[in-house]
Formats: sequence, structure tokens, C-alpha cells
Amino acid sequence: MAYSGVVKVGGPADVHESADLMISKVAVGPMDNNAYLLRCRATGEQLLIDAAAEPDTLLRLVGEDGIASVVTTHRHGDHWQALAEVVRATSARTHAGRYDAEGIPVPTDVSLEDGDTVRVGRVELTVRHLVGHTPGSVALVYDDPHGHPHLFTGDCLFPGGVGNTFGDAEAFARLLHDVRTQLFDRLPDETWVYPGHGADTALGNERPHLAEWGERGW
Repeated sequence: MAYSGVVKVGGPADVHESADLMISKVAVGPMDNNAYLLRCRATGEQLLIDAAAEPDTLLRLVGEDGIASVVTTHRHGDHWQALAEVVRATSARTHAGRYDAEGIPVPTDVSLEDGDTVRVGRVELTVRHLVGHTPGSVALVYDDPHGHPHLFTGDCLFPGGVGNTFGDAEAFARLLHDVRTQLFDRLPDETWVYPGHGADTALGNERPHLAEWGERGW
């Protein structure tokens, strides 16, 4: 079956396959978070984005090959509830944005800055720092040389808008600015977006609504 990006808590993972990378998406409770397992086809090395919850579910997804690293997209607790147990079971190195690392109770081995590279086997992901949802949220971009880019946005971009800024107008303006300049201005419409909750989207689906988001203020 073709990848749809539609998953539900307790259900199976959905797998998006490209020439060099396999991306498995799974939903975990209780807050319906998405976690993504990336596997380099050439080496078999794996990386997990957001050990959000349900460590048993995530470790089954990881399987016997283990993971080399975990990237936590931001400091909010629903994105790291399973991190300690996953790291304990796999000895994976932890990565998080420099300005959010202090808010994650599992020590961060690698503090990420804008423009940094995170590797999974022979595949490279570029870090984009986005401010507003939290001070140190990071998105990851895989610019597939054989196809369209893949973008993992945490809670900074969803179908229909940017992430929650909790009524803070200044934070909203900063997040919209960063999402526009760091993501929409750099990446094509075909870029596939994998958010921290819910269904996937593409930048081309959302681009026509940027002005509307700014006018409504959320």
C-alpha cells in the first residue's frame, strides 16, 4: 500500500520509502504524538525522532538493529516521555536544540544549532532552528537527491497553521517568520511535511495560506 501518513494510537506504523531512506511513522498515546524511525538503506543505521511515549511500542518499531541516535524536536514533555527508557535500552546518543536541551530531563549528548547536520548512516539531515513554540525547537530536512525533500517539523508546522504559541503575539510573529524564512523560502512545494501530531501535509498545500495565518494571529 502507498504511504498515507495516517496513523492511530495502537495501530501499525506507516512506512514511506525513498531510494536511500525508509521513514516509519507511528502514533503513540496519550496525546496522539507522532514518532518517526529513519533507516539508512545502505548501512541499516537508524535514528528516532521524538521518543514521545509508549517505550515498548517504540522499541518494537526499532527492532533488534537498535538506533544510533534520538532527536527530540523540542522540550515539551509529550515529546520525551519515553526518551529515558529508549536510551537505556539502546544506548542511543541524544540530540536536541541548544536552547531547549535544559528543559529535557534526559541529558543531551549533542546540542543542535541552525544549519547543523545530523547523520543516519550515509543520509544527512539539516537542522533548522525555529523560535516561538519553544525557544529551541528544531526541524529536520532531508533533501532527497532522488526526489522531493522530507521535512520533520515537530510542533512548529501542521496542516492548517503553525504550532501553538499560547496566546503570545510576539511568539506567534516570530514562529511565523521563522517558518516562512527557514522552511517555505528554502524548500519547494513538493516538500513532504511530517508533523509532531496528526496527518502529514506538503508545503505546497500550506503556502497559499501564509498571509491568512498572519492575519488571524494563530
